[in-house]
Amino acid sequence: MATAAILGCAGYTGQETLDRLLAHPELEPVALGSDSLAGQRASTLDPRLNGDLPPFVTNAEALRSHADVVFLCLGHEAAAAIEPPEAELVVDLSGAHRLREASLYAEWYGFEHPRPGAWSYGLPELFEPEPPLVANPGCYATAALLALAPLADVIDTNSVVVDAKSGVSGAGRGLKASSHAGFVLENLTPYRVGDHQHAPEIGQALGFPVCFVPHLLPVKRGLLATCYVHTDADARALLEEAFATSPAVRVLEEGLAPDLSRVQHTDAAEIAVYEDRATGRTIVACAIDNLGKGAAGNAVQNANVALGFDETAGLRLTGVLV
Repeated sequence: MATAAILGCAGYTGQETLDRLLAHPELEPVALGSDSLAGQRASTLDPRLNGDLPPFVTNAEALRSHADVVFLCLGHEAAAAIEPPEAELVVDLSGAHRLREASLYAEWYGFEHPRPGAWSYGLPELFEPEPPLVANPGCYATAALLALAPLADVIDTNSVVVDAKSGVSGAGRGLKASSHAGFVLENLTPYRVGDHQHAPEIGQALGFPVCFVPHLLPVKRGLLATCYVHTDADARALLEEAFATSPAVRVLEEGLAPDLSRVQHTDAAEIAVYEDRATGRTIVACAIDNLGKGAAGNAVQNANVALGFDETAGLRLTGVLV
């Protein structure tokens, strides 16, 4: 069995990555990195974690664990500063290695990138992860690219709009005024309009820029991206062909709509296609869990594909019927 280390294990994406590794038949978590929980038992994070797991160590110690696979679940700047270990695979869940041009980090992430390098961009349905260094896509980018990438060659690239909404866990575990219950509940607000770091990532992957507007939803998890395009092609046929063999992405039958409740706590994606009779636009909507397919689930899927494991190993692909 291959071994895995998780840096930043106490954060949302780290905890979700650990949860998937606990059900993984090929990857064993042997190093749990957390500077805030170092020296404490795994059950400190969640009392359901049993005694078979190692205690937490610092992120630096986890990096030196000689694990076969390393998952970086750190902040963008912290992940950018790390020298990648000599592991069989490193998967970075932050935004530190998603953009090919290192100079863009000052503009979009607010820091100068100290270690630019050649990381592959891994969204298995569209961009195959190439070991040893894989950058996991952002949650908004994942939903937008699943909806748009199969149509990139047949749409008017000057008029693409991505209207996206995400649950509050997308902001991370740290406390912020904008993530307090008093601000989020019974509210819906756009944020970082025209200035979100996933915009250049989406444009880089598609080959053209898009108008991207994120919103904060008053839910814990789940993300819906509604994309508006002009095309004369059969968008439904192209999307069905693109994801015909995907275990994680489902193109819904005509008349059905994506539903956050079906994808929450899963690593699946739902896509629906509509035609707007008033404008002639095609509308493609994609729902994912921002912590699942939008983060930890896709990271583990990347590891599976890169290392030749069963693509679905450790993944959650079905929700609970309600």
